[in-house]
Amino acid sequence: MFSIESILRMLPMFFLALTVSAYAHDADRTYRSCTPHTVTLTMNPIAYLSPESPIQWEFVNSKLLTEKAHHIPKMIPLISLEEHFFSTVIDNPDTYSEQFKWVPGVLDKLQDLGPIRLENMDTNGISLQVISHAPGLGSAPPAECITANDQLSKAVSENKTRFAGFAVLPMAHPDEAATELRRCIKELGFVGALVDNHINGQHYDDKKFWPIFEAAQELDIPIYLHPTWPADPLAQHHQGNFPTSAGISMGSSGWGWHSDVGLHTLKLFASGLFDTYPRLKIIVGHFGEMLPFMIERIMILSKRWGDRKRLFKEVYDENIWITTSGVWGVAPMACILRNTKIEHVLYSVDYPFAKNEDGVVFMEELRGSGLVTEEQFEMIGYKNAEKLLGVKAVQ
Repeated sequence: MFSIESILRMLPMFFLALTVSAYAHDADRTYRSCTPHTVTLTMNPIAYLSPESPIQWEFVNSKLLTEKAHHIPKMIPLISLEEHFFSTVIDNPDTYSEQFKWVPGVLDKLQDLGPIRLENMDTNGISLQVISHAPGLGSAPPAECITANDQLSKAVSENKTRFAGFAVLPMAHPDEAATELRRCIKELGFVGALVDNHINGQHYDDKKFWPIFEAAQELDIPIYLHPTWPADPLAQHHQGNFPTSAGISMGSSGWGWHSDVGLHTLKLFASGLFDTYPRLKIIVGHFGEMLPFMIERIMILSKRWGDRKRLFKEVYDENIWITTSGVWGVAPMACILRNTKIEHVLYSVDYPFAKNEDGVVFMEELRGSGLVTEEQFEMIGYKNAEKLLGVKAVQ
């Protein structure tokens, strides 16, 4: 039992604990928790000041508490790779901007390469964005890609420590695309390319596209395969006895375009692309576009896909990187960390289609989950991107 004297000594801590608890409920909610627990009152007031406390802090900007007081390390600088803009100077921009009307306000954010974007990055700990054009202009004339890349290059040059660029390529014109890739890397200083997953339903296992991959290997830069809307036959396949809007979602961001990128990656492997270009670097987003969750089965069945120099798992380990872009969840991340090299897992958001704020929440949850060490957390957050792209996070 506590003596009266000891109780009196603990009273200041008790009232401080109650004040802290009130602030935790009422203060700024820009911070979400690292654990699933909620704020809990205990009979022991000392627990409120203990690192082992079950307290769930719900804020970061409170003036009452410092980082040391609530035992949460400062968030590391983040590099995000799948972050988009929309060129305002290409021919017929209205043709492409139509598809963004389903997300209120997103077009304004896409077109901004200045204060709005930078302020949002600052608020959410994004040290560097690697920016790419959305949508890919793969079916457009090469001149439109050149124009879009030049606009992005200007923005990067004005914010060299905050922006880097992925080229948009005219994939329907493979030779011109390879030429533009070389220009963007050698002259504009871009760090790779992001391309739509198909051209009118055609994937890039066809050898007519391989000059682009040859250039990428030669330049030692990655190609990011990004989902896009399904071609008409596949789009119809996703419709059924439910609202049309549900079918559109299933065929795109709700399922279909993710599985299609995963399928495309398997087709590139089966075609022998990675035998021909063994140092090729491919990035796929959204937690690996379903590949990590099927990889054990793929490893078994892909042995029947032809006489390849390496097994699929070897290619997966050596040639494929995955990002977190817009898919937030510690449970699927646990799967990824069990079958994917930690050096090949990178943070991304998919801005502005996904929110930087949600990315921060996910990273804080990952940090507190026990799934990764602090060093591994830093690798995912920015160090792997620094190594892959030759960029640098601003501390």
